[in-house]
Amino acid sequence: MKKTVFLGALAATGLMAGAAAAQTLEDVQSRGTLNCGVTTGLVGFAAPNANGEWEGFDVALCRAVAAAVLGDPTAVEFVPTTGKTRFTALASGEIDMLARNTTWTFSRDNDLKFEFTGINYYDGQGFMVPKGLGVTSAKDLDGATVCVQTGTTTELNLADFFRKNNISYEPVPIETNAEAQQQYLAGACDAYTTDASGLAATRATFEAPADHVILPEIISKEPLGPLVRHGDNEWGDIVRWTLNALIAAEELGVSSANVSDMASAAGDSPEINRLLGTEGNLGEMIGLESDWAVQAISAGGNYGELFEKNIGENTPIGLARGLNAQWTEGGLLYSPPFR
Repeated sequence: MKKTVFLGALAATGLMAGAAAAQTLEDVQSRGTLNCGVTTGLVGFAAPNANGEWEGFDVALCRAVAAAVLGDPTAVEFVPTTGKTRFTALASGEIDMLARNTTWTFSRDNDLKFEFTGINYYDGQGFMVPKGLGVTSAKDLDGATVCVQTGTTTELNLADFFRKNNISYEPVPIETNAEAQQQYLAGACDAYTTDASGLAATRATFEAPADHVILPEIISKEPLGPLVRHGDNEWGDIVRWTLNALIAAEELGVSSANVSDMASAAGDSPEINRLLGTEGNLGEMIGLESDWAVQAISAGGNYGELFEKNIGENTPIGLARGLNAQWTEGGLLYSPPFR
């Protein structure tokens, strides 16, 4: 879930899209829907359910932005993208934002002319192997075949890891997570490598998850987050501060259960009042209604609620908060002040 190898061609596309980028808010409002790029399917993060409705941790961020901008969390057109197609879709204007396990890197931020609007999941690349393989460390994978998604930084991290440890491997290139799952379960590769969160999400869909082991090594830093095009600071601020609103809401004790009551009248906390629009004019500063954050939080809950519902320890994905805990709880999650 990190990803990009083909930078040059997209840089030109990004430049062409620059002029149009500055009117994203107007486009979304006149269209009445938010076009949000997501994965082709990763349970817990972004995948259609049995009724064909998209759901997941990243999907929830799309819905929060739609709620903040349009007042309707269902006003979203989800556009599935692969590691290769996601950046073209954003640069060309096919989508208004990308929310699909994308790693913040220097080249993506600068060469591709995109703007990362924050980090919604701190991750790292890992390896999954069948328990029957008898491997307990990634350093024991000398000579292994490894399924790896093309068009991703995963490929580069994989090559670096094996080179640094003076061991060899044979890559088995795949396009999507669904293909990786199929190939891995069919025995076409000894191991599958991607972000550790993606491995947990994939394993949760197996008939016998306990027969597969995620190895202990984390071989990279993968700060995942939503991104928009360069050239439209107002739209970037809206996506950035919607994410920040969800993070701050958890820290401040504002949830989907109490946000309506707390927004009905100003309370004792000036920052909560500013966040919920009962004091000050933060919404006006980014071209939205005063209750934009109320709408975003009401869409699915604060950051903690979205985490626990979609990927937390009580879900089949089973992820602990870890680095994604609030800074007050030993994690890295932190929102700038709402003032």
